[in-house]
Amino acid sequence: MIENVIASSVQEVLKELYGADIPVAASAVQRTRKEFEGDFTIVVFPFVKAARKAPDAVAAEIGEALHHKLQVAYNVVKGFLNITLSNDFWLKYFNEHCADASYGFEPHQNSERIVIEYSSPNTNKPLHLGHIRNNLLGSSVARILDACGKEVVKVNLVNDRGIHICKSMLAWQKFGHGETPESTGMKGDHLVGKYYVIFDQHYKEEIKQLMAEGKSEEEASAQAPLLVEAREMLRKWESGDAEVRALWTKMNGWVYDGFDKTYERLGIQFDKVYYESQTYLLGKKIVEEGLANGVLYRKEDGSVWVDLRDEGLDEKLLLRSDGTSVYMTQDLGTAQLRYEEFAPQKMIYVVGNEQNYHFDVLKLLLSKKLKKEYGNHIYHLSYGMVELPCGKMKSREGTVVDADDLMEEMFVQAKESTEALGKHDFTPDEAARLYEMIGLGALKYFILKVDPKKNMLFNPAESIDFNGNTAPFIQYTHARIQSLLRKAAESQIDVANDLTALALPAAETELIKRLYEFPQVVLNAGESFSPALIANYTYDLAKEFNRFYQETPIFKEADENLRTLRLQLSQWVGIVIKNGMSLLGIDVPDKM
Repeated sequence: MIENVIASSVQEVLKELYGADIPVAASAVQRTRKEFEGDFTIVVFPFVKAARKAPDAVAAEIGEALHHKLQVAYNVVKGFLNITLSNDFWLKYFNEHCADASYGFEPHQNSERIVIEYSSPNTNKPLHLGHIRNNLLGSSVARILDACGKEVVKVNLVNDRGIHICKSMLAWQKFGHGETPESTGMKGDHLVGKYYVIFDQHYKEEIKQLMAEGKSEEEASAQAPLLVEAREMLRKWESGDAEVRALWTKMNGWVYDGFDKTYERLGIQFDKVYYESQTYLLGKKIVEEGLANGVLYRKEDGSVWVDLRDEGLDEKLLLRSDGTSVYMTQDLGTAQLRYEEFAPQKMIYVVGNEQNYHFDVLKLLLSKKLKKEYGNHIYHLSYGMVELPCGKMKSREGTVVDADDLMEEMFVQAKESTEALGKHDFTPDEAARLYEMIGLGALKYFILKVDPKKNMLFNPAESIDFNGNTAPFIQYTHARIQSLLRKAAESQIDVANDLTALALPAAETELIKRLYEFPQVVLNAGESFSPALIANYTYDLAKEFNRFYQETPIFKEADENLRTLRLQLSQWVGIVIKNGMSLLGIDVPDKM
């Protein structure tokens, strides 16, 4: 990247002019703001002390030295040195990269290994809108890190045991009358989720009845027969009760079949799937080691805790009094297992911001108390909640927005919006593929264009707009570019020639500069774990290309070199749009 060259040259110039060894990082070379002339800007105030001159004088001296060294033009504005690269630089860069299908992606060379966990569903309900944000964010971050040259291992931890799982099992056992996915025609995860809601309905009725008999709400909630039975079922599961285990295996199998269908449609994949049922005992072993070493303690009721008050947190339960595990126990086990299996330099957990405290505890517990070095490798990618115009979602009350229903709704909206625009030049199969591409693209883009840390309001109708900051707008831009290239091929116009000794017009130069930014945007997105940077860059590029397309003739251009330049530039924009959208897990059509 030219920023590295400029930074290195500035460092050399400082040594030559002032005898000063001052490190200059590429990050010190910024894109020049639009209201000023130039391509890159260097702030010279950090060099003033060594030069013993006024900022403007220092900027002028450095600019003159860079002019001779790099053949650049320059101007000075109040201690800011603005550098303008030559036409030859941009033309050479254009010729080198305009046909590069992998432009913006770094090769893998002895790269850092990163394990990223996302999805982490419970097997007592189907995936919902909140899971969609988790899956899309985790999958996109994994793609971006891979494009940055990292070795990425995508993992899923399925929460397949616990009291919440037993609630669905118990409700099906009591009220299910032998229903199966086959007998009902329901996806397995939907069927099991139905009984999670039924449990809650009956549980609330029992609480009301106990309160009517004189119990307090707290007493009634703890003593309700259904909850007591669910706890007993969990105890039996942990003791290996054959009947409970058989029911658990059957119902979880229904859920996994349902999950697989949802993941496939959403385009989500994993390199490895962990199951809490297989890892919680390892976590218990780590807890026992901590007890033996005196860094954890057991209370009179038999429960095991860690005291993190000296670290600014609180006391945290690790094992219940009956010996059963909590989420923290399981996370201790999976962290150790992943470290042993993959030896990653970083372990990223994509989990909502309501679990911030949990991960603060996990990192401190592992690194400070248990002295596990890999505790320092943990990073919690905390994200905000997704809300709807009607408010928050509650799984146990059956008010969630189901992921499968939402994807189908997006398909229908894409179909209606496309047909309303008069787009009918497709076979039925082609049309169905296009509607799926547009609908799921709209869903993914609308969610990923928002900074992960922010809460967001999801509006399906707004996401499908063909004219706003949406995937359909970007997808249409890509299709428009492919149409241009098809027309060029039909007209037997060769767009593969290198262009030399061509004076680049201003509009083309600005578009090349925008494309130049893409590799750095990818790196920035990887460093900040933010697909929003990719999404919004891609939208800005599409918007800029559409303006260029409207204002600049292509096939009517009499100058053959300029026509070739504009076609090649269009091709390059298409490549970058496709690559950018691929990092979001979004496909782009060649025809719309």
